[in-house]
Amino acid sequence: MAFLFSTIYMNSAKLYSWLLIAFMSMSPLVYANDATVDQKGASTKLDNADCLKCHNGSKDIKVPGAEDEMRSLHAIKKLGYSKSVHAEMACVACHTGIKDGSKPHTGEVAKTTGCVQCHTELWAAAKQNKQTKDKPRLGVVVDNIEAYKSTFHAKQNVDDPTRVNASCDDCHDTHSFNVPPQGSPDRTSWHLTIPNTCGESCHTDQLEEYATSIHGKKVLDEHNPKAAVCIDCHTSHSITSTSRESFKLDIVQACGGCHAENLKSYSETFHGQVNALGYGYTAKCYNCHGSHGILPPSDPESKVHVNNRLKTCQQCHNGKEGWQGLQNATPGFVTFAPHANTHDFEKYPQMWIASKFMLSLLAGVFAFFWVHSALWYYREYKDGCRVFYNPKGYTEQHLRANVLMKGEAKGKQIRRFSKLVRAAHLIFALVTMTLIMTGMLVFYADTDWAHTVVRALGGAKIAGIIHRIAASAFLGIFIAQLIYVLNKLLRSKTFKWFGPDSLIPNWQDLKDIIGMFKWFFGKGERPIFDRWTYWEKFDFWAVFWGVGIIGSSGLMLAFPHITANFLPGWMFNVLTLVHGEEAFLAAVFLFTVHFFNNHFRPDKFPPPDVVMFTGSVPVEEFKREHTEHYNRLVESGELEKYLVDPPSGKMKDASKILGLTLIAIGLTLLVLVIIGFVGNI
Repeated sequence: MAFLFSTIYMNSAKLYSWLLIAFMSMSPLVYANDATVDQKGASTKLDNADCLKCHNGSKDIKVPGAEDEMRSLHAIKKLGYSKSVHAEMACVACHTGIKDGSKPHTGEVAKTTGCVQCHTELWAAAKQNKQTKDKPRLGVVVDNIEAYKSTFHAKQNVDDPTRVNASCDDCHDTHSFNVPPQGSPDRTSWHLTIPNTCGESCHTDQLEEYATSIHGKKVLDEHNPKAAVCIDCHTSHSITSTSRESFKLDIVQACGGCHAENLKSYSETFHGQVNALGYGYTAKCYNCHGSHGILPPSDPESKVHVNNRLKTCQQCHNGKEGWQGLQNATPGFVTFAPHANTHDFEKYPQMWIASKFMLSLLAGVFAFFWVHSALWYYREYKDGCRVFYNPKGYTEQHLRANVLMKGEAKGKQIRRFSKLVRAAHLIFALVTMTLIMTGMLVFYADTDWAHTVVRALGGAKIAGIIHRIAASAFLGIFIAQLIYVLNKLLRSKTFKWFGPDSLIPNWQDLKDIIGMFKWFFGKGERPIFDRWTYWEKFDFWAVFWGVGIIGSSGLMLAFPHITANFLPGWMFNVLTLVHGEEAFLAAVFLFTVHFFNNHFRPDKFPPPDVVMFTGSVPVEEFKREHTEHYNRLVESGELEKYLVDPPSGKMKDASKILGLTLIAIGLTLLVLVIIGFVGNI
């Protein structure tokens, strides 16, 4: 039949019950009610028994075939037809061109009602009669028809323009069509015939390759119904070209339907993350394992056998400009594990150790600083903080020089940060937020927000370029500032590496931490601080840690062909894990602990604290926050060098707007990260 749709394998038997009812109750085609005239001129009704008298497999009746050659009359197996979904239908309900039982038939013999026309009319009638809820399977068939129309099967055949590439009855024998119920033995038997249905008449090369694969052997030789057949990968009716981006993305999920554990581990690699974002240019299941001829890794012919793995990697990592410009894969690639996980110590000990280390690091940092922040908030709030903090005089008793000479500090502020430090902080903030945004959308590639953001940026490749540019800027500024600071310190004859002006942690910081916890619980006075508090030192050295861990791992991942020359391939697994987990730690710490310490403490409320934008703080605030430093400056007579005029109104307003904007961006990123984290639990 023309205009037919392919493979309705997955529809249940209920479909056919509805079709049968629909045919008998609605369609004027169900029963042959046209009066026909036999050869003697007598009026008679042509029924199925009359048709089967000739179409019974007898080879005595010959009819013209292709190129005028005679062929046997098309045979209908009576038993098969009697069990089919169309068993109660009259032959002439479809073969409407046949008006009599003459031999050969006269009239418009070629006129036949196709599957598409019939099922479409049935569904239209069901909608008109408001019976769609009673006959939902009719709608499923129509949906399958619509899906089929956009496939390669529905296109005009190049060799024979009078037909399409594949129609319904190429896959479903019209006269014996009946998909057995789910779970029945007949259903299992039918499922196992699918490869032969697809392969014997059309896809012979693919069937031959499939027969040698691990899937094909289980289906064709072992009769295992759980092994993959054609429709598990290509679907039944919405079969698309394998070169389409949509197919490349869907095939990964198709494989994962059976190999769930492997899909999960693959999704945690860069290949899988880009795929989850909706881009098919990274390696997918069939790139490594093949398609129809998939063999187990232990097979010497397998594409992922240890002797063939490098060649497989070099299909993409080949140094050619034509494929993303990836450098040629080196021998270290061979030990990369695309399906490594963090819970199997025997197979992946490096991943297990790395994951436990990162988990301990995250748990330790968050446990300490979140508890620290919560107790700090509680203490300041309890001491009378509502909106603005009113200190109760605990600072004044520690001041050794509370009155400035000549009253020069009146209306003045204390300069804390130079223009260079402030510019570096602003650039670091912008670059860090860019890195978090472009990095976390890959880390949580399966979230809706990641898909939205990556498309807003212009795609995964553009997002990757932005990430690398931001990383280069971060590293460049960090190194430049580090050289500047070290050069300045090394030339100083008065600077002490463990002195009060140094950011290097010392024993006093430990005493201050203990003192703060005593104060939190009301067991002592709040400690007084010098130029740098212990939490400020932690923030400073966290940058070094971040550059060391995130930067080095990212650099090695960005140049895998170089990394694999010196390190084994499993390092890519560890580097990917460490890079992502450390980035998660940095993002959550910055937007919770750092924001709290500097903007959301009752003492700092309302945000933002603009000292990193204006560079100076009021004298009273400086006395309260850095009492020891204030005392040292007064006693040494150096305080006047640090006195500056307050920032202008415009400068202050601009700093507040900038600060609030950065806080808003940071909190938005925090929410997105939390959504991704919760979704992965």
